[in-house]
Amino acid sequence: MVTTNKNEPPKEDKIFTSMPKNLMVPALLLSLRNINLHGYRLIQELTRFGFSSIDHGNVYRTLRQLEKDNMIKSEWDTSTGGPAKRIYSITEAGEDYLKTCSDALEQYQSIINRFFSMYMDMFLPSSLSAFNDKDKKDTDK
Repeated sequence: MVTTNKNEPPKEDKIFTSMPKNLMVPALLLSLRNINLHGYRLIQELTRFGFSSIDHGNVYRTLRQLEKDNMIKSEWDTSTGGPAKRIYSITEAGEDYLKTCSDALEQYQSIINRFFSMYMDMFLPSSLSAFNDKDKKDTDK
């Protein structure tokens, strides 16, 4: 149990055990895994993950929610010239949730791989499918 103020009722830590509806969450947490970043840099990292159109406002709302959920924390960086920037870092709860996301994504990847394998088998004759499987094995070496 976490208490932030004597005048406020105690808050329970949230325990997350499932994948987020938004894949941005694990991407943000992974981006913060080894380095603290400010919001603009996190948006750049999202493009590296393949997010093609990013609503900056949505990213900042997501960061605020992650902070409320104790998965990340932030502090103001005033060390550089210009306006202060929030620098975000992952917390232990965020690390735990990132592991949960990784496990779930691994299961999803297996399902997606199986789906496309079955999908391709529907459209390729079995002789072509076997030929493509042989080519894939040769290129994997």
